[in-house]
Amino acid sequence: MTFSFRCNSCGETHEGIPTFGADMPSIAQWISAADRPSRVDLGTDDCVVDGERFLVRGCLEIPVQGESDPLVWGVWVDISQANFDQWAGAFKLKERSHIGPFPGYLGTALPCYPDTFNHHVVMHLRDDGIRPYIEVSQSNHPLHIEQCNGITHERLAEIYREVMHGAPGREA
Repeated sequence: MTFSFRCNSCGETHEGIPTFGADMPSIAQWISAADRPSRVDLGTDDCVVDGERFLVRGCLEIPVQGESDPLVWGVWVDISQANFDQWAGAFKLKERSHIGPFPGYLGTALPCYPDTFNHHVVMHLRDDGIRPYIEVSQSNHPLHIEQCNGITHERLAEIYREVMHGAPGREA
């Protein structure tokens, strides 16, 4: 089965499971553009803010009922400096899934959910250069529930509309 839906916001038919991601952690976005060069060291897979916040980019996957591919949120995870150093040491290894897991906090405020910033997560390294898998820690938060139970096509269409066109009643 291939996911597709006609978007109420733009009238187009969208096909395939989307992937959404943040180019930088929320705490880096909250720093003024003028101050970022001196305070934020941003790489493709890592970010250090003020020399004291250590973040790694990973994939938070939400199963979609009836689909083989999940919805993927590209997120940032705030981990300790010791764990960041261990992650950095394993970054170029082909086999690294045996290292960790690393507890941390979600460094990305995701749309479509109640506040996700600083929600407890666990980062699991994966082999072959694949970005880490981010597991939402057990809670009653909708993000944890959806990661465990999956989402319907209707929920996926709702997420797509909000991310791409803004929440209902909000200018996009």
